[in-house]
Amino acid sequence: MQTPVGRLPGVTLLRSRQLATLGVRRARDLMFLFPRHHESPAPTTSVVDLKEGVAASLAGTITETELAGRRPGKSIFGAVLENETGAVRLIFFNQPFRADQITVGSRIRIEGQPKLSGLRWEFVHPKLTRLDDEEGSAESGAIEPVYPLTEGLKQFEIRRLVRTVTNQLAGQLTEVMPERWRQRAAEHLSSAGLFSGSTLPSIATAIRNIHQPDSAEALAAAQLRLVFQELLVMQLALAMRRRKLTTDLNAPPLECTALIRQRIVRRFPFELTADQQRVMDEIARDMARQFPMNRLLQGDVGSGKTVVAIFAMLLAVAGGHQAALMAPTEVLARQHHRTITKLLRDSRVRVGFLAGSLRAAERREILQDAASGQVDLIIGTQALLYDVQFASLALCVIDEQHKFGVGQRVRLRSGGIDPHYLVMSATPIPRSIAMTQFGDVDLSTLREKPARRGAVHTYLADDKWKDRWWGFLRERIAEGRQAYVVAPRVGDAGTAAGDSVPKHVSVEPAEHSVSAAGGDLGAAAEPADSQMEDVTSVTATFDQLTSGPLNGLRVALLHGRQSAVEKQSVMEAFAGGDIDVLVSTTVIEVGIDVGNATLMTILGGNRFGLAQLHQLRGRIGRGTHAGHVCVFTDGDASPREDERLRVFESTSDGFEIAEADFRLRGPGDLLGHRQSGLPPLRVADLQRDVRVLEVARQLAQEWIDDDPAMSSPDLADLKKQVLLRYADRFEIADA
Repeated sequence: MQTPVGRLPGVTLLRSRQLATLGVRRARDLMFLFPRHHESPAPTTSVVDLKEGVAASLAGTITETELAGRRPGKSIFGAVLENETGAVRLIFFNQPFRADQITVGSRIRIEGQPKLSGLRWEFVHPKLTRLDDEEGSAESGAIEPVYPLTEGLKQFEIRRLVRTVTNQLAGQLTEVMPERWRQRAAEHLSSAGLFSGSTLPSIATAIRNIHQPDSAEALAAAQLRLVFQELLVMQLALAMRRRKLTTDLNAPPLECTALIRQRIVRRFPFELTADQQRVMDEIARDMARQFPMNRLLQGDVGSGKTVVAIFAMLLAVAGGHQAALMAPTEVLARQHHRTITKLLRDSRVRVGFLAGSLRAAERREILQDAASGQVDLIIGTQALLYDVQFASLALCVIDEQHKFGVGQRVRLRSGGIDPHYLVMSATPIPRSIAMTQFGDVDLSTLREKPARRGAVHTYLADDKWKDRWWGFLRERIAEGRQAYVVAPRVGDAGTAAGDSVPKHVSVEPAEHSVSAAGGDLGAAAEPADSQMEDVTSVTATFDQLTSGPLNGLRVALLHGRQSAVEKQSVMEAFAGGDIDVLVSTTVIEVGIDVGNATLMTILGGNRFGLAQLHQLRGRIGRGTHAGHVCVFTDGDASPREDERLRVFESTSDGFEIAEADFRLRGPGDLLGHRQSGLPPLRVADLQRDVRVLEVARQLAQEWIDDDPAMSSPDLADLKKQVLLRYADRFEIADA
C-alpha cells in the first residue's frame, strides 16, 4: 500500500513526478484516483452487420496506410483495418500526425458512424484505441475509465498502472462499513429508488468495479457505495457535533409562558403569519432547554425574519438576560436599531447600538453598559466581535449569515455562559447545502409572505426601451412612489478601486425639468432610441440621470465609499420621503425596508449573481403598492441571452432561485472559501447526489442516537475515518 509509485514497474522518475501532480505518490493513491467519468463504447459488431449512420465499434489490425499531402490544411490520411469479418477504410482529413500513430501491423479498436462509399465501409475521424497499449481489455469493448491527466501522461498509461495496483491490493483494503450497516443502507437506498440489491458492495468490490467494471450495473453499485460512504462519514461527523452541543454546553433555559408570549406578540402592530408563529414555537422550545439553541432561520425576502428574531431577543430579556444582534453593514444595523427602538418605545427594555463609526466616548459608554447589564439589547456590526463583555448574554442573532466568515460568528458566542444562537439568511439555502454546510444546525423556514404586500413585476429590457422605462418611472414618482437605480460599480471604468469619487448627494430638484416621456410599459408604440449611454458606474449613472431622464426629480447617491454619517443621512432622507430616486450600489442589497419604494432599475444586470439580483428585488414591494423591476445589461448582448436573468424574470420564489443558482454555479462558487466550513468532496456531488445525501443523513442520525460514541468494535475503523477527516472542524462547524 505504501510503496512509492517511483518503485512500481515501468514508472520512471519523470513519470512519478507527473503522477505526483495528480496527488499520486504511493501505490494506494492509484486505487483512489477515481475516474472523471467512464466511456461505454458502441456495440462491437462485425463488418457485415454495419449499418450506415449507426454507431459501431470494430477491432482489428491495420493492413494498409497512405498519406496524401503534408501541407497544413491539405492532407488526407487513409488506412485499412481488417479482422476475420472483413475490412473497413479509415479517413482523417488534415491530421498528418496519424501516419506516425497508425502503422501497418498495429492492433486498433475504432468507434464511430460508418458510411458506405461504393462497396466499402468508411469511418471518417473515428475514435481510436490502440489495443497494443490497452493490453486487450479494450478489444472486447468493455466500459473504460477516463482518468484526470497531466502534461506528458497518457490515458492508457494511467489505466495500466491503476489496473495493476488494483488487482494486487484491492483485497487488502480495510472494510470500514460493517455488513449490518451496508444491508441497512441498501434497504433505505432501495426504498428511495436508488438501488436494487440486498447489500452495498464491499469496499474491495467497489474499488475493483469503479476501475474495471464488468457491467453498467456493477459500475453503478460501486459508485453508489463510494458516494454513500463519503456522505455518510460527513453526516456522522455532523450528527456527532449536534449531539456534542447538547451535552458539552450549558445555556440558560428561558421558559416562554403564555403570558410572556402574549406580552411580546402584543408589541407587533400587525398579524403574524402562520409561518412566523410556527417558527416562534420552534425557537421557544429550543430556548427552554439547558443546552444552546443552534438554529438557522431562512426565509425569502420580505417573509418577516426580523420579527421572529425580535421575538427571540425579547424572550431572552424576559428571562433576565441580554441579547445581541449583529448585522453585516452599519446601514442595516441602524435600521434594525430604529425598528426595535420604535417597537419598544414605551417599554422598560433598554436598547443600545455599537458600530465602528461611534465616537470614543460613545463606544466606552455602550461597552460599560453591556458589561454592567445596563443595556438589554445590543444591535451592531462586526464591532460586537471586539472587546465586548456582556453581563449575561443569552442569545446571539446573526443577520445575513452569509456575509460573515465562520470564525467571526463563533467569536460572538465565546465567554461567560453559552448563549443560544440564531442565524438568519434571506438567501434561501439549497437542500443539499442545508444538509452539509449547515448540517449540524436546526433549520427553520419562512415561506409565507405577510398579507397585503404588493406584487412585484420583473422585466428584462434592451437598451432601446430605456427612454420608455424612465418615463414610466417618472409617472410612478408623480403618483408619490420612490425608486432605486442600482449600478454594480462605484467609479468610472478607469477608476481604480481605491481612488476617491465625487460625493454627490443632491436632494433638491435640478434647475431644469423635463416632461415625463413615458407611458404604460405595456403600450404597443414603437420604442424611442435611448440617448443615454449604458453605464455601470454609479457615479456616472448619477450624473447622466440628473442631467437627463430624471432631471427635476430629487435624486441622491449612495455607495460604500461614503462615510457612515453620509450613508446614514441619505438613507434616513430616502426613508422619510425626501428623496425620489436613490442611485446606489449593492449597499442596499440587504435588509433595507422602505415601504414606499416600488421601482427598481438594475444596470449591468449581467454583472450580478442570481441570488444577489433576488436580494435587490426584495427591496421593493414591501408596502401595499405593486412593484416593478427592470433589468438592463451592459454591452450589446440582450438580457435574454443570460440564463440567470431569464430565471430571475420567470420566478420570484427565492427557494426556486436558490436551487437554480446552485445548479448554475455549483457548490464551490455558491459558498466560496469563507463559507465552505467542510472539506471538499472527492466522489460525491451535492447537486447530483442529494437523494443519497438524504438517506445518509437519516441513517447517520439513527446510528449516532443508538451509539453516540461509535463504541461498537466493528465501527472502530469507520470512527477513525470520521475523526481523521472532520475532528479538527468540530469546534466551528456549529456556526
